[in-house]
Amino acid sequence: MEQAGADPRGALVRPYAVTRGRTEPQRDIAIEAVLVTTPRGKQEARFAGRDKQVIASLCEGRAQSLAEIAAYTRLPLGVSRVLIADMVADGLLALHNPGEARGDDRMELLERVLSGLRKL
Repeated sequence: MEQAGADPRGALVRPYAVTRGRTEPQRDIAIEAVLVTTPRGKQEARFAGRDKQVIASLCEGRAQSLAEIAAYTRLPLGVSRVLIADMVADGLLALHNPGEARGDDRMELLERVLSGLRKL
């Protein structure tokens, strides 16, 4: 039985076809990187292809991580990473990479996470 809303292309289109044979993204994007659709992305994503339009609409209402986008779109992580890197390069998505945070900010974040875990 086919799932409602499932993409019928899933079984027919190979991942490398979605990225036009590219396996490496233009830039390295961490799996936990947070992405938000830019104003330009809101206007132009519909002309960038179906997959990019879906990604832009996912990130328009709220910020999404690379991992969440891959899960929601049911695309392999590598394919999602290539598409998202293209979208960031084209100005359709804004990248907020936690790996780029200063050391002090990272330590503060880790301390907050640890504190939250202790409260559980």
